[in-house]
Amino acid sequence: MNTRFEQSARTLYTGLFSFLVRWFRVPAEPPTLPVARPTDFHLSFQPSEGFLRYLKFYFWLVLFLTDICFFLVWLATLFVAWWLFLLLAPIALAIIVLPDIVAYIAIHLRYDTTWYVMTDRSLRIRRGIWTIHEVTITFENVQNVSLRQGPLQRHYGISTLMVQTAGGGGSARGPHGEKLSSGHEGIIEGIANAPELRDRILTRLRQSPTAGLGDEALNAADASPDSRVATRPWAPHPQAWSPAHLDALRAIRDELKLRTLSS
Repeated sequence: MNTRFEQSARTLYTGLFSFLVRWFRVPAEPPTLPVARPTDFHLSFQPSEGFLRYLKFYFWLVLFLTDICFFLVWLATLFVAWWLFLLLAPIALAIIVLPDIVAYIAIHLRYDTTWYVMTDRSLRIRRGIWTIHEVTITFENVQNVSLRQGPLQRHYGISTLMVQTAGGGGSARGPHGEKLSSGHEGIIEGIANAPELRDRILTRLRQSPTAGLGDEALNAADASPDSRVATRPWAPHPQAWSPAHLDALRAIRDELKLRTLSS
């Protein structure tokens, strides 16, 4: 029964998706990011198929619980009056079946319209068909990269990669209210190679913390170690501590010692 339902729903979805893409002018191609050289790393990908199975698990679970409740309510009318039971049959079937089809289509829309693009310099996340949410994260602003994987995600072989940045701004949410990204975080959900992507981002950060989108120093990775350290905003300037500064600090230290002894 599930297979027959999925085949029918998939056929309906295929035609509907094509219509929606044309009607709402959703880009047919994945988003792009600028690269400095043709040989630079550039990767476009969507969530793993395990993510679709993960969403469908919740779909069938919620479908079973809600349909059973509606069916029991409809069945209860049979004990009130048989004519009322028959009268409500079309309405009950519509309430039971139509939301399931809509939810099934929404799951595939969410999956098929989610794109991730990553280069050596930045990351772009795009979701949505009614309202397209597109967020670009520059690696120079990334503060932390972490993985999240629950037991059910582990069963389907997927993880969620959390990319946290130092920027600020309002959060973006999906059609079901789930947080997709914000000024402080980009969420790459439903991917099978999350550890590999995390290591690639961390490697890029270690190589050149300031080489993000719009950075003119495209060849910073080829520069000398001293010049790379000097460009980091947190690295002290080589001439920051002069002999006069050191003498002043020693004087302050000696004065504090004398005050401590006298007290």
